[in-house]
Amino acid sequence: MRPDAWKPPRPEWAEAVTLAFRAAAPLPRTTLPLDRALGHTLAAPLRALTDLPSFDTSAMDGWAVSGPGPWELVHGPEGAEGHGILAGDMSQPPPLADGKAVRIATGARVPAGTSAVLRSEYAEPTGNGRLRTASPPQPGTDVRPRGQECSKGDELLPSGVLITPAVLGLSSAAGYDALDAVRRPRAEILVLGDELLPSGLPHDGRIRDALGPMVGPWLAALGAEVTATRRLGDDAEALHEAIATTTADVVLTTGGTAAGPVDHLRPTLRRLGAELLVQGVRVRPGHPMLLAALPDEARKAGRPAPEGSERQPRRTHLVGLPGNPLAALSGLVTLAAPLLRALAGRAEPVPQQAALGEEVPGHPHDTRLVPVLREGSGIRARIRPLRFAGPAMLRGIASADALAVIPPLGAAPGTDVPVLELPW
Repeated sequence: MRPDAWKPPRPEWAEAVTLAFRAAAPLPRTTLPLDRALGHTLAAPLRALTDLPSFDTSAMDGWAVSGPGPWELVHGPEGAEGHGILAGDMSQPPPLADGKAVRIATGARVPAGTSAVLRSEYAEPTGNGRLRTASPPQPGTDVRPRGQECSKGDELLPSGVLITPAVLGLSSAAGYDALDAVRRPRAEILVLGDELLPSGLPHDGRIRDALGPMVGPWLAALGAEVTATRRLGDDAEALHEAIATTTADVVLTTGGTAAGPVDHLRPTLRRLGAELLVQGVRVRPGHPMLLAALPDEARKAGRPAPEGSERQPRRTHLVGLPGNPLAALSGLVTLAAPLLRALAGRAEPVPQQAALGEEVPGHPHDTRLVPVLREGSGIRARIRPLRFAGPAMLRGIASADALAVIPPLGAAPGTDVPVLELPW
């Protein structure tokens, strides 16, 4: 491979996000029962399998009434003062004649002929088998008609929607026992650096590994299935073996993205014949981050790839994160997060806007990602930059609820800037 083939231009921050999102296609779909679908993405539009509600139903406890009243009480299953019509009664209730009323529970099937449901607190039983009220209900009051929420076949949600608890509830109500979903991306984390300690206090020139415990939960919050976190130190052969044999959809490395004497990541990628998609981004911290596409199994073995887009082997991607903690988080939100969204079949991220509460200095040439805290609410809401925002620091991000995207040369108070939500 020619040396210049390994030197793509350093994109601006927003360009890098787009490049990462467009680097991959959604993973294959799978069918999952509702109790296993949480956190996946809908692979197909969710269409109602039935009308909702599927029959006229009472929205309140009270009496189903016919006509303007007063009404004569109809003897229900337990008599005029009994429980009447309950939710879940399988038998069709008899029609309600004009001038009649029958006790009914919330969610129960409304009998034909019902003009409204009179709430219990508004009803006045007279003691002689009749019912009256000082506030007669308007026709249709507290009756949920069949198909009020949707009709059978209606599209409830488009494909690409994250399956949340509310989506599971809607799916169940609409008649689903399982959902077509995009498979969650599998991610493997490789922690590089002989200087890192997995436990105990820093000593003898060695420091604690801050990224190993953090990157996995971060990826899980972004929707990935983390298969392993492996500490490889600065062993070039171990790194080559780990990348060459991975079965993950995404490999994330921490550290080793520069050109130091023990930074083995770039030489390993060249050795494997990987395609470098992003080599550095115009952002601080985190500018040495990189994104590469690893060769598929056919190319590794020297065989031609099958023809036809549907049969093209899927490629594993590698995101190289800088070793400094905040710089690594910058790489996560810039390259890893949009790549995972693409693999999961979700839409390209669109940062929200928020106003700065104070001036934030910028880098002379590059975009800055700054930990911020929201203050106030509504039109008076502002974001405040936090201290301890150096590349090697985590104290600021641990107190933050977002990252602000600060353009080169900085931004004045009151300026609207893009804001990246943190996935927790």
